[in-house]
Amino acid sequence: MRIAELTSPEIRPSHHDSLSQLLSQLEASINQCELLSPEKPLPTNLSSDLRSTLSQLSSLVPFSNSIKLQIWKLSYRLWNACVDLSNVAGVRSSGDKVGEEVVKLRQVSADMLLLAGNVAGVPSPALKSASFYYKTGLIWLELRRFDLAASCFEKATDLTSKLDAATISDAGERKLLLDLNIARSRTAWDVSDRNLAVTLLNRAKNLLFGSAEHYKALANQYLVFGKSALSKIEGCGVKEALKLMNEALDLFEKGLSTARTRNGTEDLKALRSKCLRFIAAVHLQGEEFESVLKCIRVLREGDGDRHPCLPVLAMKAWLGLGRYGEAEKELRGMVVNKGVPEGIWVSAIEAYFEAAGTAGAETAKGLFLGLLGRCHVSAGAAVRIAHRVVGEGGSGEGPRARAKVVAELVSDERVVALFAGEAAAKDRTAMHAVLWNCAADHFLLKDYVTSAEMFEKSMLYVPYNIENRILRAKGFRVLCLCHLGLSQLDQAQEYINEAEKLEPNIACAFLKFKIYLQKSDHNAAISQMQGMTTCIDFTPDFLSLSAHEAIACRAIPVAVASLANLLNFYSSGKPMPTTEVAVLRTLVTILTQDSGYEQEILKFMKRAHLRISELGPDCFFGKGEVGRRERNWFAVNAWNFGTNTGKEKNYEVCAEFLRLASEFYSVVLDGEMEENNVMVCKSLTLTVSAMLAAEKQKQARLLDTEVKQAIKLLERAGKILSSISSGTQLDDEQVTIIKPNLFFIYTFNAYDLHGRLNDLGSQQLLLVKSFASSKFCNPNHLLQIGLNASEGPQSNHEVATFALTECLSAFVSSPSPDYQNIALVVRRLISVASIHRGDTDDDAVCYVQASVSNHGWSQRR
Repeated sequence: MRIAELTSPEIRPSHHDSLSQLLSQLEASINQCELLSPEKPLPTNLSSDLRSTLSQLSSLVPFSNSIKLQIWKLSYRLWNACVDLSNVAGVRSSGDKVGEEVVKLRQVSADMLLLAGNVAGVPSPALKSASFYYKTGLIWLELRRFDLAASCFEKATDLTSKLDAATISDAGERKLLLDLNIARSRTAWDVSDRNLAVTLLNRAKNLLFGSAEHYKALANQYLVFGKSALSKIEGCGVKEALKLMNEALDLFEKGLSTARTRNGTEDLKALRSKCLRFIAAVHLQGEEFESVLKCIRVLREGDGDRHPCLPVLAMKAWLGLGRYGEAEKELRGMVVNKGVPEGIWVSAIEAYFEAAGTAGAETAKGLFLGLLGRCHVSAGAAVRIAHRVVGEGGSGEGPRARAKVVAELVSDERVVALFAGEAAAKDRTAMHAVLWNCAADHFLLKDYVTSAEMFEKSMLYVPYNIENRILRAKGFRVLCLCHLGLSQLDQAQEYINEAEKLEPNIACAFLKFKIYLQKSDHNAAISQMQGMTTCIDFTPDFLSLSAHEAIACRAIPVAVASLANLLNFYSSGKPMPTTEVAVLRTLVTILTQDSGYEQEILKFMKRAHLRISELGPDCFFGKGEVGRRERNWFAVNAWNFGTNTGKEKNYEVCAEFLRLASEFYSVVLDGEMEENNVMVCKSLTLTVSAMLAAEKQKQARLLDTEVKQAIKLLERAGKILSSISSGTQLDDEQVTIIKPNLFFIYTFNAYDLHGRLNDLGSQQLLLVKSFASSKFCNPNHLLQIGLNASEGPQSNHEVATFALTECLSAFVSSPSPDYQNIALVVRRLISVASIHRGDTDDDAVCYVQASVSNHGWSQRR
């Protein structure tokens, strides 16, 4: 009997007017609910108004049966209105969740039944009221309002707790009791109260009533909880999942014994197989590999299960036991089984290779190629397999063997065909990246053979179109580098020529330069280096890099040409890779590595001197200690080159170097005092000596301009010598460098040069007298000056007489006189006196005798 069919007697006038008014308000609100449309927003005050009215009604209990029946009818009308709203909204919104306001109205409907209580003529009113609360609680649970859901389920439980389950005969009502317990368990699980959830499921075993559907529902919930526990990170999750799934398996098996229909039996068998598969997965996660294999054996032999995941589980179990042969058999069985989805067998191949390592690379390739023949394989799967087999790089035979397998795999025509067309563009790019990165790793390890092979295979995944022209050019360039590393120069040149056709740039020009260097074709290398400057993307850094490459190949002419070309850019204002002084220093250093480059060294030394005058010492050399080190480097090297060429009797070049040395030593940085005066003096003096030596060597007298230039150099040296010799004290370095020989060389050279200017000998006499009065004077030097002045085309009898007289005086006053030199001086004095004074021999002898007597030498004899 339906509620609508029950007739309700008229409310007797004895009832309270307020009750009638509240029922009228309640009906009016429900009438409004029945007129609602899901296309418009629901009023938010409906549920609150209904609940307020219901609260006022609750103060008027107890009700007569007719009032109760009226409330029941109103409750069902409200419930049906909510159902209609939900159905229409569900269709139009493609299954979106029911609005929260509608669920509140459902709960008001359930509260109305609870308020009305038992009604005469309505069978099982408590179960019907509990059903409303149960269904409302399910919706709250779907909306994840766990507190409201739990409240509904508790009220439903209170309504059914007083009932004797054994007396309930209706299957629907029995199912409600079971579903209510399962719903309460789900709510507890969702709020992480797992103990309560499992306890509620265990209690529900008493509500199965021998029904296969009941066993199925309860077992399914155990299985859901088991899967949820398996996904947790906690260590206890595996044990808990296994316990729950075993409960589910036991219920599925018990349900099979109660099943009465074929469809019911088949459903339970399928669910039991599913549960066994999950139990196998739990054992696999717990590394209980033997148990995994037992589950799979039961599934295959008992239920004839051929689910695609079984070979994966079996393969992983065999791998866990280290039995790679059986694992490979499972993989090969998957190749034959066309029902295995692509994602599963790709995952299986990855797992196999991860466990078997390099030893499984060949198997992975063979399986993948075998799959190509039996089903459609996507380009993405090929990328995954290639990436997995290549691995994370590394050195040794393992990575090299894996790379070789991948090279064979990706070059197969069937695999290449997978990547044809625009649809596979993304996967094609991914495959190119996998191969390129593998090649780059091997290149860094200097495994150029493997690197070249992988770079070459990556080119298979670069389309021949304008958009990918630059990428193809890049591939040809790296292949050129690989063959350069293998010294396969012809192949390298072929690749760089192809790259230059696609994208001519500085990188191609530089690689061609490297090829010419390794071929020892220096002229071609220099031409190529000079041609690099015309490239659009040229920067001076490439000239510096070219010089480094040339030095590494011992190609000195190429290195010099590169750096010399680099020097031309220092006046352009462009950013330079290094300072100009560093380039010149490097050039000089390179040229010193071999003999015969003195003129080149001299040229760059002169350029450095010129740039000092143009830029200033601080800008050219730098400031502070760095600048001083650079200045001293050039000065010392100019001095060393000068002395070395002097020893080799290359006096003309020697003079140039020594003069440059004097200029470098003269450079003052940061306002420092002239610290190198001694070396300046020495360089200037020896410069003039080298000029005079070159004159004798070439047998060509110096021009008057050259003589005057040499005299100016000596005048600078003379000023320094004068300041040093007149100083009160000489430091150790000056005593070491300024020796009597230097002052003598200065005086001797100055005497020679002034004699060529026809200055009547006055300047020559002053020079000799100055030398004689210095602390560096030596009688042997005076003897040499006197002998030179007493003979030859530029003889000067005054200088000769003075020098010989001073010399004689020094010899005579010596504690151990050198009689041989004394006799030589006396004879020469007599000769000078007889020639230049016009005296007789006797007069000359008397003159000398007087000279000797003045020194008291006769008495000492």
